[in-house]
Amino acid sequence: MAHPKTGGYLQVPNVQALAQTWNGSGELQVPDRYVRTEDGAAEEVVAGCVLPVIDLGRLLDERSSEEELANLGSACQRWGYFQLVNHGVPEEVIQDVRRDITEFFKLPLEAKKAYAQLPDDIQGYGQGFVFSETQKLDWADMIYLKLRPMEMRNIRFWPAQPPSFRNSMDKFSTEVAKVTSCLLRLMAMDMGVEPERLMEKFKGQPQTMKVTYYPPCRQAGKVIGLSPHTDACALTLLLHVNNVQGLQIRRDDGKWHAIEPLEGAFIVNVGDTFEMLSNGKYKSVEHMASVQPDKERISVAMFHQLLPNTTVGPLPELVNGGGARYRSVDYTDFMKQFFSEKHDGGVRHLDHYRI
Repeated sequence: MAHPKTGGYLQVPNVQALAQTWNGSGELQVPDRYVRTEDGAAEEVVAGCVLPVIDLGRLLDERSSEEELANLGSACQRWGYFQLVNHGVPEEVIQDVRRDITEFFKLPLEAKKAYAQLPDDIQGYGQGFVFSETQKLDWADMIYLKLRPMEMRNIRFWPAQPPSFRNSMDKFSTEVAKVTSCLLRLMAMDMGVEPERLMEKFKGQPQTMKVTYYPPCRQAGKVIGLSPHTDACALTLLLHVNNVQGLQIRRDDGKWHAIEPLEGAFIVNVGDTFEMLSNGKYKSVEHMASVQPDKERISVAMFHQLLPNTTVGPLPELVNGGGARYRSVDYTDFMKQFFSEKHDGGVRHLDHYRI
């Protein structure tokens, strides 16, 4: 979908270049706009969180599908997160994506700026959701691309260097879309909904990609790579490019838990719109990203959204006699609300729609 206009994003210094200068200088303090101790950077983090592991091969095998479908439903209900293995995306597709993304961030700054965001659009290279000169900033850069449907793509923002980048992303997009379509149908089955009924909400399979580069920071405990938030989309599939840990989720105990990624797995999380569609059966969980003192981290998040001009709210089959837990709203208005409050903190986005 076309993201709503937000009044424009402000340009801020490139964090990768800033980190290279600051980490190698004699400066003792992190630049003030990146100090985030009041926002959770200094909170205690529980290490070694092991997410439920879901095997797509077992889900598709009639001999094990019933048991694995129960595991999938439990993960979505209790965690809102799981690691997906045996997903079927060819290893060469994943390796090509990892290689080309890594090479892109090695380019000189001026070469990357050829794909810079425009003031009124989130697409392109830069940082998202910077609305004020006093706003605290994340210790990260990103490139954000619209992938599906094909007519959403604006090649002006797609890097031509390295030369294989565009082809690699296109193949990856197609493969991830196949996996996501499969997951959506299985989740519908778990919820007791006719799969085609759910898939009506995802015609054209709207898909966007956010590649995030987290530079190392000597004082990593004072900064945040990605501010605490939930995803507005239905499903996010996350691939670690260089297997450096940084993802944290907030569990029911109120603490942040550091996720240990499995090699080659996708980390999948339920987004806000899916929590609403499921009438609260599935959970959209707050998460954030930390940075490392001596290692860069790169990740690729594939966001899967609803069809534009549809309604987001509890599926009628899931309301039954218990009543709806969320009011229904036009999806465009839902996204406008999400982008208008992004990084403002305070009330959780979904709380606007709770009944």
